Amino acid sequence: MVLYRPKKAQNAKGNRFLITVNVLGSTGPMRFVVNELEPVSAVIDMVLKSYAREGRLPVLGTDPNDFLLYCPSAGSDALSPLEKIGAHGARIFMLCKKPQSARSMGDERPTTAIVAKKGAGSWRTWINKSLSLKVSPP
Repeated sequence: MVLYRPKKAQNAKGNRFLITVNVLGSTGPMRFVVNELEPVSAVIDMVLKSYAREGRLPVLGTDPNDFLLYCPSAGSDALSPLEKIGAHGARIFMLCKKPQSARSMGDERPTTAIVAKKGAGSWRTWINKSLSLKVSPP
């Protein structure tokens, strides 16, 4: 005997819709169902958590304050973090890191730039290190 359970009432605070977020430098888009009254900052946080959970590359970080969400139909300006995601009626967005100067102006702690050694991440270096295995005679 199967008991019938009525479905719980859906959230009536706003419409839900599917959005596509392209992360700059990532291999493919991410899709989410969001409430149209949800703030942009919550959507950025959701994207970063899902991105990290899936193990995508490049590694972005978890601070939503370091990222901007752009809407192609809204022009070249980034969406405000307090703005509602459904305000423009768009379904496709682009997530980018804030420029270094914009992050350091809003942040009170000093930022330090890490200078990498030239050629440290090149594929030739990796191949040379892998092929230079030392084999000892028996």
